[in-house]
Amino acid sequence: MSDLMQEPIEQAQSPLAEAWGMFKRNHAAVAALGVLALIVLGAIFGPYIYPTDPFEMVWAPFSPPGQEGYLLGTDYLGRDLLAMIINGARVSLMIGLAAAVVSIFIGVTVGALAGFYRGWVEEVLMRITEFFQVLPTLLFSMVLVALFGASLPMITFAIGVVSWTAVARITRSEFLRIRELEYVKASRASGASNRKLMFGVILPNALPPIIVQSALMVGSAILFEAGLSFLGLTDPNVVSWGQIIGSNRQYILDAGYTVTIPGIAIFVTVLAISLVGDGLNDALNPKLRQR
Repeated sequence: MSDLMQEPIEQAQSPLAEAWGMFKRNHAAVAALGVLALIVLGAIFGPYIYPTDPFEMVWAPFSPPGQEGYLLGTDYLGRDLLAMIINGARVSLMIGLAAAVVSIFIGVTVGALAGFYRGWVEEVLMRITEFFQVLPTLLFSMVLVALFGASLPMITFAIGVVSWTAVARITRSEFLRIRELEYVKASRASGASNRKLMFGVILPNALPPIIVQSALMVGSAILFEAGLSFLGLTDPNVVSWGQIIGSNRQYILDAGYTVTIPGIAIFVTVLAISLVGDGLNDALNPKLRQR
């Protein structure tokens, strides 16, 4: 009798609760989510807890970590590396999130239009997608930043505009699959407009793989910004992890910690985002939930 009563309760479990239960089974993803939460909290509240100006020259250049009370040492100008890491976290995460939003907006728009309308619309949009896909992304973003300036919005736009093709292809494939399902045909028969069908019926059901890809794109954008900064294509008036590496790259053999520490920060953050993305894939993939 108890088994019969328990079964309806399990069946009544909401999809969100079911997804969270599946996510919790991935212990690496849960641990990564905790690490990522600490990084985000540090980026938000760190500058208030440790209110040192990251551009202020506080001590002699290249002071090793721990010397004179500076936990992570100083860089080539004598700036507090800990203050730079804390303040750089906010900028690096902001660039990652903003660039991912730009990529998602472009990719979902292109993929949705191509998958829904098909025909010549799909043909044109997919040729444009293939054109961007074969472009050397780093070189193209370098050209954009070099032409229009190395401001923070331009760097974010340059990263986002070269990274949307994967989202477009995933969105298109989901739209092609879902548009032929019975509930979509029923909505179309009831007189729903194309706009409502695309964004009110199909897109919500196509979100799981898009969400997973979006999470991974945040980490890719952080790495992308670090690559541009390493090449000197960054805003010198803004501190980011990539900018710290780029400004100290000439002294990597003399004071390797000035590059290693922000490199570790990038590595840990991107790894955490990737593991969270794997957990989201497990949680949002219906085939995996049925195991």
